[in-house]
Amino acid sequence: MDTARTFTAALVQMRAGRDVAVNIADVSGLVSEAAAQGADFVMTPEMTSLLETKSERLFANTFEEKDDPALAALRALAAAKKIWLLIGSLPVKISPQKLANRSFLIAPDGGVAARYDKIHMFDVDLEGGESYRESKNFEPGRAAVIADLPWGRLGMTVCYDLRFPQLYRALAQAGAGFLTVPAAFTRQTGEAHWHTLLKARAIETGCYVFAPAQGGKHECGRETFGHSLVIAPWGEIVAEAAHDAPCVVLAEIDTARIAEARGRVPSLGHDRDFALPVVKAERRAS
Repeated sequence: MDTARTFTAALVQMRAGRDVAVNIADVSGLVSEAAAQGADFVMTPEMTSLLETKSERLFANTFEEKDDPALAALRALAAAKKIWLLIGSLPVKISPQKLANRSFLIAPDGGVAARYDKIHMFDVDLEGGESYRESKNFEPGRAAVIADLPWGRLGMTVCYDLRFPQLYRALAQAGAGFLTVPAAFTRQTGEAHWHTLLKARAIETGCYVFAPAQGGKHECGRETFGHSLVIAPWGEIVAEAAHDAPCVVLAEIDTARIAEARGRVPSLGHDRDFALPVVKAERRAS
């Protein structure tokens, strides 16, 4: 693989609603804006084409991959703009009862270079009655995915995966120097953990972390955090959307910083086998 040292990355921050056609138009405009500003690699958030909490509405507005209008439109746009494009994720129908939360890497010729289905399902109950059961409608993925870019290797993840560091370590040890975390983080969890977790994943792996996000109050009632972020391999913020409104965030990426960070703390090569803890039965006094 012929790797260049530097490139321009762009994160698209969205506020996707219930109308797929409107979402396609919105994201297409933002991707085009990023390309016009010189971006080589553009990334969109989780659920780019539709953010919906009601199962009936969700299934009524989703498609099999071959018929998905958002995928077709964004593949054509990547080819027209000659850019690499990560579609953070789309809800893709894989059976009458289940969807995949699927991330797509699109090459500059419009071809699908890689697909990744979100592994970890967001099944949580938050304070204030906020509750989610992603596994009700989505089938979890079963495989980690890496793909080659002109600048190095990419590890693909989605949103709630962020809380499972073993996935990111495995991607980095498989050669990834960049990690994508397209997300629709809730405002509650975003305010508490978004920056900290993204910085930790970058520091632990010595990777650049790209996190394009949904932001604001959506038609379905869900509220997401925004604050799309680019984190450098040493853990510092390179670029950030300082709000939750739709926008484009650009960052100049120097791939030499990956080797620099890993040279300073080469922890990816320091794994050691260890015995798992054993829970011993409590002794009762005789």
